[in-house]
Amino acid sequence: MERHPTTDQIDAVAALAEPTRRALYELVAASDDAVGRDDAVTALGISRELAAFHLDRLVAAGLLTPEYRRRSGRTGPGAGRPAKLYRRSEHGVEVSFPPRHYDRAADLMATALGRVADGAGLDALARTAREAGHALGVEARNSRADGDKDTGAAPDLIEVLAHAGYEPRADAAGTVCLRNCPYGSVASDHRDVTCGMNVAWAEGVVDGLGLADVEVELAPEPGRCCVIFHG
Repeated sequence: MERHPTTDQIDAVAALAEPTRRALYELVAASDDAVGRDDAVTALGISRELAAFHLDRLVAAGLLTPEYRRRSGRTGPGAGRPAKLYRRSEHGVEVSFPPRHYDRAADLMATALGRVADGAGLDALARTAREAGHALGVEARNSRADGDKDTGAAPDLIEVLAHAGYEPRADAAGTVCLRNCPYGSVASDHRDVTCGMNVAWAEGVVDGLGLADVEVELAPEPGRCCVIFHG
């Protein structure tokens, strides 16, 4: 899907120039659950009215999506009105001057790779992705300060994934999920191609970092990237 720098997209980016609004967007984007106005008040120390104003401006800009529900789970008379909550919008915003259509190139390349007979194109892509991931992992490992080399490698994995735009989140068991797929519409239209590339790249990163105990799993679910890391 081609994206042009429309007025709406420019306005969406401009909406984040206001510091409080940017902080609210980052708060919502970092949360696994929908964020309410009271959450914003607690986190940022602003008034409820100001939180509501900026959150609704972000909705108008297409950056957040509202939903209504009772957090208590109660229903029926006396349960109170549903709260207005906010999530990050699934629609990305991209602005480029002059216009660039990298998504179009990626779509054509993914289509062509999928048409190569006997899966040779996908195999070549996986090898290339694994090599690129490995090189990135080695670079991250080598750039670690001498004093940090014995502190464990897991933070390096999180850092590499964060810089690559995956928004990693580790749980108490050491499992790392990726809250964002950087490939957007290309991944939606060419899932076999992009997921195979993702897994190969992730395996290369793990190998380059020297994480022998980390396993890469392909486990696609709605709302997150298809790759999970088990440590």
